Amino acid sequence: MIIVTGATGKLGRRTVQRLLERVPADRVGVSVRDPGKAQDLADRGVRVRQGSFDDPDSLMHAFEGAEQLLLVSLDRTGEECVSGHRAAVDAAVKAKVGRILYTSQMGAAHDSRFQACRDHAQTEDLLRATGLPWTALRNGFYASSALQFLESARHTGDIALPTDGPVAWTGHHDLAEATAVILAEEARFEGPTPPLTGPAALDFDTVAEIASQATGRPFTRTVVADDAFREQFLAHGAPAPIADLVLSIFAAARNGEFTAVDPTLAELIGREPATFRTQLERAWAA
Repeated sequence: MIIVTGATGKLGRRTVQRLLERVPADRVGVSVRDPGKAQDLADRGVRVRQGSFDDPDSLMHAFEGAEQLLLVSLDRTGEECVSGHRAAVDAAVKAKVGRILYTSQMGAAHDSRFQACRDHAQTEDLLRATGLPWTALRNGFYASSALQFLESARHTGDIALPTDGPVAWTGHHDLAEATAVILAEEARFEGPTPPLTGPAALDFDTVAEIASQATGRPFTRTVVADDAFREQFLAHGAPAPIADLVLSIFAAARNGEFTAVDPTLAELIGREPATFRTQLERAWAA
């Protein structure tokens, strides 16, 4: 039995879909906050159980019988994130899960400039301390984040963001497929994987050129001072912690934390991962 948490989210749902191409549905289970949102999976024969990271007993029930557990990281930060992961890891140990796989990030480190990467490093420490077999999927930075940063520029033609650095933007589809390959035991890693990245690390100067080529429209790149960018964020109603979190992505990129490009993702999925241009064209066509 393979159990996937967060199976109604972007990465979790795609992973389950790819997994069902490789293993019978009766070998797959999902742990979700709202089982109603996973009815389509239940209709295909997937075991659907309610599980909340804020309710450890529900997680133990959802993880029952798992030979492998894919723990999809929470969309939280700081202690709220790590405590949720701790509850899931403790529940996995009590449920006697055979192996835990965790969706970490390529920049996971205790001294990262990006809070989420520090959270990933702490979660990897929790996994290491269990004594269970575990794998940390060091996913490349999600390309969907870059596309969110470009949403305003899509209309204005001006990519107005803080100073950045090259980032190996990586697609959810490719990462989901690679995760399914590993869960189906077509490949195995002990501890952290190599960085699972797209084919190139790009800064937003290069992204502006790509956007121009893809659309036939001119795109400029304007550097906005960190303080001014933060004030813009706050003026649009964002809470201060969110503004600081977003700014820390640029600080980490400037620090070279997301520059690695590695062939492992391509080897797992048997083809080159989608380029950023391909992902931009798909998103903007939609």
